[in-house]
Amino acid sequence: MPDQQLPAVSVIMPVLNEERHLRTSVRHILEQEYAGELEVVIALGPSTDRTDEIAAELVAEDSRVHTVPNPTGRTPAALNAAIKASRHPIVVRVDGHGMLSPDYIATAVRLLDETGAQNVGGIMHAEGENDWERAVAAAMTSRIGVGNAAFHTGGQAGPAETVYLGVFRREVLERQGGYNEEFIRAQDWELNFRIREAGGLIWFSPELKVSYRPRPNVRALAKQYKNYGRWRHVVARYHQGSINLRYLAAPAAVCAIAAGVVVGATVSPWGLVVPAGYLAAITAGSVPAGKGLPVGARLRIPVALATMHMSWGYGFLTSPRSLARKVIASRRG
Repeated sequence: MPDQQLPAVSVIMPVLNEERHLRTSVRHILEQEYAGELEVVIALGPSTDRTDEIAAELVAEDSRVHTVPNPTGRTPAALNAAIKASRHPIVVRVDGHGMLSPDYIATAVRLLDETGAQNVGGIMHAEGENDWERAVAAAMTSRIGVGNAAFHTGGQAGPAETVYLGVFRREVLERQGGYNEEFIRAQDWELNFRIREAGGLIWFSPELKVSYRPRPNVRALAKQYKNYGRWRHVVARYHQGSINLRYLAAPAAVCAIAAGVVVGATVSPWGLVVPAGYLAAITAGSVPAGKGLPVGARLRIPVALATMHMSWGYGFLTSPRSLARKVIASRRG
């Protein structure tokens, strides 16, 4: 595609308490190897750190950066506010702790043109800055951690159920009415499901890579994955037939381990074979996942894996039907 025909691009960013990474994330956008016009729209939630101050500095420093308010602090509301405030035919979603590779936008625009897709995305390349974050990154990019999700582990380019973040044609976002703001989590998966249901193509390519900074401690990781599981169950109830066996693995593991502990404590020690087997499996699985990492990071990988699995499974199992009914009523009532 000749440079003079490159479409203008709007990058939308939902941010809340992102003082640690926001400036670097925006720099990775503004320094893209892309010859077309570019703007960045940051939707500001009610942060309690220096996020707003940093955003104001970025606006003052570069006329391509703009901000819009997001008083709810909810991600889908932020995304919709930023989409509404943006102007260009290609819309790129980036989080405040995501770092685009230098040719990300140019590659995504080319792939949209080549494939005819409505949304293209690539690999969520988790990178840590200390032993714990490196352990989480290893867990998040291993099959034992996240199954066969291509946007975590990589794979061949092709049609996908969903992709990380996404680069959209504006017309498809407008046709779908943007993100469903009832989905506090899993809004990407839900939107991509609607796009596919309408006949649109979601395209995964390993050429696209976004560096991602993992949660900084066990508690934050557990909360993140509990919410993932909780809202993935809401999606399953909202869109019948959207579940598959990969999403049932963690809930099944939680049930099996809980049953094994109960049986082991009250009936027979043999019940403890199940939790012991799970611990052995994640310990063994952490060995290839931690290849090349410092010892401190390798030792933390089983903890990260268990936190992710158990939190996701617990969130899925305890997701209240009332939450799904509220979401369903918001669109179908």
